[in-house]
Amino acid sequence: MERPVILWFKRDLRVQDHPALHHAARLGPIIPLYIVEPDLWAEPDASGRQYAFVRDCLESLREDLAGLGLELVLRVGDAVAVLEDLRARHKVAHLVSHEETGNLWSYARDRRVAAWARGQGVRWHERPQSGVVRRLGNRDVWQGARDGFMRTPVLGPPEGARGLVLATDDLPSDESLGLSDFCPLRQKGGRGAALRALESFLTTRGERYQRAMSSPLDGARACSRISPHLAFGTLSLREAVQAGAAAPGGRGPDWARAMRSFQARLAWRDHFMQKLEDEPEIERRCLHPAYEGLRPRDADAARLAAWSRGETGLPFVDACMRSLLATGWLNFRMRSMLMAVASYHLWLDWRSTGPVLARAFTDYEPGIHWPQVQMQSGTTGMNTIRIYNPVKQGLDQDPTGEFTRRWLPELHGVPDAYLQRPWDWPEADRLLGRGYPAPIVDPVAAARAAREAVWACRRAHRGDERTAQIVRRHASRKRPRRARPKAVSAQLSLDL
Repeated sequence: MERPVILWFKRDLRVQDHPALHHAARLGPIIPLYIVEPDLWAEPDASGRQYAFVRDCLESLREDLAGLGLELVLRVGDAVAVLEDLRARHKVAHLVSHEETGNLWSYARDRRVAAWARGQGVRWHERPQSGVVRRLGNRDVWQGARDGFMRTPVLGPPEGARGLVLATDDLPSDESLGLSDFCPLRQKGGRGAALRALESFLTTRGERYQRAMSSPLDGARACSRISPHLAFGTLSLREAVQAGAAAPGGRGPDWARAMRSFQARLAWRDHFMQKLEDEPEIERRCLHPAYEGLRPRDADAARLAAWSRGETGLPFVDACMRSLLATGWLNFRMRSMLMAVASYHLWLDWRSTGPVLARAFTDYEPGIHWPQVQMQSGTTGMNTIRIYNPVKQGLDQDPTGEFTRRWLPELHGVPDAYLQRPWDWPEADRLLGRGYPAPIVDPVAAARAAREAVWACRRAHRGDERTAQIVRRHASRKRPRRARPKAVSAQLSLDL
């Protein structure tokens, strides 16, 4: 009698270009399994907007599996307990999934699953689905391995897949998981939404990609908006890479530049995810230990709350945060500015602010998020210190004030000349502390103090061996050839 195979869906909610599905189909009848893990959704980087996106994706996945003659099995609980129950009931000998570069919680869970599999004689087959290389011994070979994977053919759904029909649990409500998150303008999940976003970007929206991506207003349309679909796997990175390469040429220099930039950011996505794959601890420890005491670990509660709500009194910062909270998305430069202002001007530790942004991003990807959070906080010991001037950013990226006024209606009476610095408006007393908060810091003085503190730390540790080791280790890691470091150094979550 043929023994069934568990196909464990995680952040790969599709049937197209799904190496794990193909492998499972060759081993026997499939139990297509998705586990809603309450402990995962209780983590500080999880949010209701992400869960809502996953619900959309699961509905789409269920329909696509049905088209293959398979029925999605949903279980709620601890992964090891769920897997053991299925093994015992159905004499399962194989577990198949994709490799996952997730947060530390998922890393620990996968280690428990691996121990369970060994103990029960279950063979766990983990298949790559991106350019991230598990147990990479030599970073110098990474680029070739990544590009080689991206050149291999995109897989269609397997033919002749067989499955078991099992009872399935209901999807838990947000409330039962302790998730409360109002995000009225979030992106919708599912395979159809992913394909529509990619197609519209490659045919119409993408022309101004390179020039408009820095604008919080124009970037919402000019960017591809496929990042949440890549994060939860309704679209594979290989599909995006090959679709971008196949996009029609001959449409002018703007299109050519846009497509080159798009491919660069896809390559950088894998590059940063490889960093977390190689060093999982960078989610909770400064990459350079000298920076562990740079900022207080116990965040100033008032500053953290004001920043988290978009009530710092710095208009462009607040507009960006409120936009993010309402939509689940923000363009890359503004993501970086939010993190930099929190780290430098407000002097908040990245381990306090990083989870706030993680929850706000519908497209939260741990492998992108944590390396970038540290980069923008200046705790890597090797990246350039980047302290944004929030007033100048507002003037540069929102010159008409349209974006700022959209999200800060309480500033409707402030003249354009004072919109980004209302404290200098002669009639500021009518507004500040009443309709809109006074700035919680002086942005110029706060930036100066932060710069002095970070450079003092750098000077104190410039010659130590630990610094030399970190610089040597990361300098040996080749960056994607298509990427231009200057163009992407300011990204947070590497929005596409």
